[in-house]
Amino acid sequence: MIIAVDFDGTIVEHKFPAIGKDMPFAFETMREMQRQGHLLILWTYRAGKELDAAVDYCKKKGIEFYAVNKSYPEEVFEVNKVSRKVNADLFIDDRNVGGFYGWGEIWQELDLGGDQAEINKKIEQAQGGAFCRFIKNIFCR
Repeated sequence: MIIAVDFDGTIVEHKFPAIGKDMPFAFETMREMQRQGHLLILWTYRAGKELDAAVDYCKKKGIEFYAVNKSYPEEVFEVNKVSRKVNADLFIDDRNVGGFYGWGEIWQELDLGGDQAEINKKIEQAQGGAFCRFIKNIFCR
């Protein structure tokens, strides 16, 4: 599954342009997502040196993203030609309807500690939209 993750207010506390404290359980959850084969996109308002700082910060914490502010690594973002909207199965963002409930809730909702066969089944169901009903606090497309 491709999962787009916001930075400020989601991975770290919102202190833009500075980098806030880690949100509890954020990096552990993202590392487990990657271990289970999910592709993570950093999807953030940040650009330039502030974006570079966020990417470097996450890399030091053990998270390297599949793509940053784009749908795939090779995509070229041209502000006058391409939407900055990314193609992802899930969006994790502090500005979700209902707010951000925390990484522990996301871990539980995605059942990251569960049986791998059951996880694979849920990923397959995501293509048909069933997973969207399962995930209450995360945006699905």
